[in-house]
Amino acid sequence: MPGSVTRRGFLVLGSLGVPLTSWSRSAFAQVAAPLPGAGGLDAFPSHPPDMVKEMVGVSHGNFKRVQELVEARPALARAAIDWGFGDWEDALGAASHVGNRPIAEYLIAHGARPTIFSATMLGQLDVVKAFVAAQPGIQRIPGPHSIPLLAHAKAGGAAAAPVVQYLESLGDAGAPPSAPISDDERASLAGTYVFGSGANDRIEITFDKGALMFLRKGASARGLTHVGDRAFHPSGAAAVRIRFATAGPRGMTLTVHDPDLLVTARREPA
Repeated sequence: MPGSVTRRGFLVLGSLGVPLTSWSRSAFAQVAAPLPGAGGLDAFPSHPPDMVKEMVGVSHGNFKRVQELVEARPALARAAIDWGFGDWEDALGAASHVGNRPIAEYLIAHGARPTIFSATMLGQLDVVKAFVAAQPGIQRIPGPHSIPLLAHAKAGGAAAAPVVQYLESLGDAGAPPSAPISDDERASLAGTYVFGSGANDRIEITFDKGALMFLRKGASARGLTHVGDRAFHPSGAAAVRIRFATAGPRGMTLTVHDPDLLVTARREPA
């Protein structure tokens, strides 16, 4: 059977002058085994997206699962995912912004690339100072989900207290202020906005406990930060603009710009 031919046997057949045309594709296609945990080969040779998503997700706090995934696929220690609008987060970034030292140290030991955010959470004051000296203003760059560098230091607990003190002395390592907007006005923007005829061509804008959220089915919800005049940026994507405008006596439209106009959606009647 062609499917039972090994690579060595394949080469032997060739050396004997046996025609290989009919074997060259079918033989190796049949002996190839599915990648463990891949759920098919659609993403091959990239890691399966669901596996990458799980890796970054569990790196926030599930040490046991982190170990299982890295032992199975060592490169997952460097896994990264775009949660939406370019809000990139890698496994180490996840552990860093929640202050999970054991996971962060494990990931670095297994090949994750240290950053100013991991150094800040781990309390590595000399490293943080070196970053700032080499790239003045770097302390203003936010991490995943727009979480500021100072918040990473505070997540590090007592071990990172000297870093907290240093960053506070700089005066600009915290979150920039958002533009004022009342809860009533934010709540007035909530609803389902439709931008096409497909079942998934809809955006849900919700308001709960003071937070305005953007969600498309199948994606991750994104928090919205007001920048003025009913324009917002989603978490982790300060260059994106989501704008709301009144359309008629009771209508409302939503547009997404990155920076060009990507989507125009109209709110469904309540």
